[in-house]
Amino acid sequence: MDRPSSVGVDDVAWQIGMMWQRLREPVVVPVLSWTVVVCLAMSVMLFAERVCMGVVIFLIRVFGKRPQKQYKWEPVKELDVELGNSAYPMVLVQIPMYNEKEVYQLSIGAACGLSWPSDRIIIQVLDDSTDPIIKDMVEVECRRWASKGINIKYEIRDSRNGYKAGALKEGMKHSYVKHCDYVAIFDADFQPEPDFLWRTIPFLVHNPQIALVQARWKFVNADECLMTRMQEMSLDYHFTVEQEVGSATYAFFGFNGTAGVWRISALNEAGGWKDRTTVEDMDLAVRASLKGWKFVYVGDLKVKNELPSTFKAYRYQQHRWSCGPANLFRKMAIEILKTNKVSLWKKCYVIYSFFFVRKIVAHLVTFIFYCVVLPATVLVPEVQVPKWGAVYIPCTITLLNAVGTPRSLHLLVFWILFENVMSLHRTKATFIGLLEAGRVNEWVVTEKLGDALKTKMPSKASKQSRIRIGERYSFFLRICH
Repeated sequence: MDRPSSVGVDDVAWQIGMMWQRLREPVVVPVLSWTVVVCLAMSVMLFAERVCMGVVIFLIRVFGKRPQKQYKWEPVKELDVELGNSAYPMVLVQIPMYNEKEVYQLSIGAACGLSWPSDRIIIQVLDDSTDPIIKDMVEVECRRWASKGINIKYEIRDSRNGYKAGALKEGMKHSYVKHCDYVAIFDADFQPEPDFLWRTIPFLVHNPQIALVQARWKFVNADECLMTRMQEMSLDYHFTVEQEVGSATYAFFGFNGTAGVWRISALNEAGGWKDRTTVEDMDLAVRASLKGWKFVYVGDLKVKNELPSTFKAYRYQQHRWSCGPANLFRKMAIEILKTNKVSLWKKCYVIYSFFFVRKIVAHLVTFIFYCVVLPATVLVPEVQVPKWGAVYIPCTITLLNAVGTPRSLHLLVFWILFENVMSLHRTKATFIGLLEAGRVNEWVVTEKLGDALKTKMPSKASKQSRIRIGERYSFFLRICH
């Protein structure tokens, strides 16, 4: 290779070319070949996981294995009419919130509208707001409902230690909670239907082995922009397949942190709320499962909530959802192996399927293999990736992920691009969780906008929505490029 006579940029390019030629055969090719093998192995793991879950969900649909058939379910009203309201269990409803100016009225109103004997339910608003104006607004709202005869408690604390887990833990310490049998939890943007308790509590009343009843999320702003449609596709697969399969097979799945009802005795036996990770809900679910408790997912019971409508809010949320599980896996892997209250198969399911494949391998494959290794093989033709690993497996996984949201199949290409963009943030967060690096316990509350303004001014909201869609679509394309 002759050295060019010119200097400057050409000289630097010549030096880089020389270095590439020297390192290509002895270093680049072996390392890339080894990386391809590892990535193909992880792809097969993910592929097998997706196909197995697809087969199970197909069988569930064919044989109609609904929770009401799998477990005893009878209306609570028919327990003992002669005993009056004392026949109903005491229910606590917790609503943790932090500076939720746009949605606090919606969540409090929905919780206070739950159909249940008024003397057998307590609404507990756990307000960690740091804005004094918002805090006053929430307190006034609670007083307004209290004046209507609702048993509602407004609780605050001196500091935000432990974030959501700390607030929930503090809320359980109040004396009136000792009289409660079950606790329903709703985040500030969740709006349960009035019959929510009638449809969930019977599972807990008639099945003493059940600790948790989880409902599905229903997104009120899924059509707001392209980004929310992409989120809907990912989350629909989680609820339609992952949660359903976990409930029907091993009676275990990750608690979603909201829209669920816990048996308080099971919650306490598991050790209560802990703030050691940013996924306190998953932490509690795993600990309760290791104690032998079972979970039920009710897919036909939906609770309205809001998706993050800005990329910044979504990125922070995904950091928490990716970093937290990886960090929890690091902390609990040995504990899961040592427990003797669950079967070996369930241990394998929790460690391998639930944690390793879904929470770690899925992120690594998406970024390292699809976004780094495959493009790198174009520059190094000596390294070959088999067609089944580069085409067939990714296409199958993508199609299996997309079946949860049939109405968005035409957006599949955009979803692939969006997931590849987010894979960088998720992979980074996963490594932070595994290594317990600096941002491992970072908690940024997801911004919520509410839908009250859209309801009051539909024409103006529609116009603004069209503008936002164009802006976010352009922003999405800039990210992809």
